Amino acid sequence: MRRLFLLMVALGLVATACGGDDGVAADGVWARNSPMMASAGAVYLDLTSGDADTLIGASVESSIAGKVEIHETAPADAEMTDDSDAEMTDDSMDEGMGGAMTMREVGQITLPAGETVNLEPGGYHIMLLDVATPLELGDKFDLTLTFENADEMVVEVEVREQAP
Repeated sequence: MRRLFLLMVALGLVATACGGDDGVAADGVWARNSPMMASAGAVYLDLTSGDADTLIGASVESSIAGKVEIHETAPADAEMTDDSDAEMTDDSMDEGMGGAMTMREVGQITLPAGETVNLEPGGYHIMLLDVATPLELGDKFDLTLTFENADEMVVEVEVREQAP
């Protein structure tokens, strides 16, 4: 019995070393509540991929938002990352971080193998545009994430005041 157990453990280690884990894990998924007149919202989460991958898209049901984009926020005078050929939008905001912030759509987010990529306020995030109704505290909805290599993933988003 002990030999069988050791053999199974050894085979498991070999399979892990050879095959890797190409799946993507999502954690801490949330959206900030939106003011009554807002036509946009943002979703934040942490993504960890076993093998290198790329987040290439996201979607929600049309009853939540008309359009979903991957965005990056940074100080207006800072260099933006070059993960896409997307052009800078005219959107800018003052996040209370000492100056103007600029937001732009990016076509993708690189997910290095074994590293967690944080989509958080002031950085990368999933932008919900043409929001059908304001996002209210406690609301929940599904967000579908599309990756270059891994299967699509559906995550439940909870509307909160701050990260879980």
